[in-house]
Amino acid sequence: MKRTRKQSLLRTLLYVILIVYAFITFYPFMWALAASFKPLSEITSGSLSLFSKHFTIEQYRYLFSPASGSMFTQWLVNSVIVSVIGTAINIFLNTMAGYSLARLTFPGRKQFYYGILAMMMVPAQVLLIPNYLIIKNLGMLDTFWALILPAAINIGNIFMMRQFFLSFPKDVEEAARIDGLSRVGTFFRIVMPLAEPSIATQAVFVFMGFWNNFLSPMLYLHTPSKFTLTVGLQMLQSADQGGQMWNRVMAASILTIIPIIILYIIFNRYFLQGVRMDGEK
Repeated sequence: MKRTRKQSLLRTLLYVILIVYAFITFYPFMWALAASFKPLSEITSGSLSLFSKHFTIEQYRYLFSPASGSMFTQWLVNSVIVSVIGTAINIFLNTMAGYSLARLTFPGRKQFYYGILAMMMVPAQVLLIPNYLIIKNLGMLDTFWALILPAAINIGNIFMMRQFFLSFPKDVEEAARIDGLSRVGTFFRIVMPLAEPSIATQAVFVFMGFWNNFLSPMLYLHTPSKFTLTVGLQMLQSADQGGQMWNRVMAASILTIIPIIILYIIFNRYFLQGVRMDGEK
């Protein structure tokens, strides 16, 4: 009886700690959301209240109004283009590379695999200058391809897909080949549909990487109309003369977060979904 009561108290204490931690973590986001609907005078007053005395959507109107001179809509479109194309290329190449390392036999496969693992230890910042010189020589500076091509594959995701395909039942592929499918047909019609949870998880992380990337756009893009949201937010923050328009920056930040939240909601079921490998599909 005492043991049960002790476990109940510990569980209650754990819930209290988690609730407090969740509040501390979630409050800054809620404050940023509330600040985007406040006039600047309320924000600079130092108040941490989530409720505004003068509720306004003027900042959102400014961001989407062509008359205001804001390029937020263009930056949003640019980020969507780069993130969607970059994610699609990554999914295709990473999945094929992982499948090749797990299923195909070719000379130097182990050495190639160990080389990939070694490359995971190289910081991305080390490659910035070589990538810049290559992109400059190819004439791709100040284009979206400068952001997409250097990040067309992700070594971590190749490793993840390889581990997935190592546990993929060979019976399913053999049944497909008996039915007359080629290796390519088996991959696209059987293997990839069954790998949806892993591909969806990969897609979320890759999309977030492109969407939140700041260093590469800042280095490779020079024309303001070609900026992505991350660089655009910095430009928006420093463009105001005579002081920071924090309510405007908060509104832009909230709009930047929304696509990531939507993406997570769409693909959330794949994180918990188990894959039945009994050949039903």
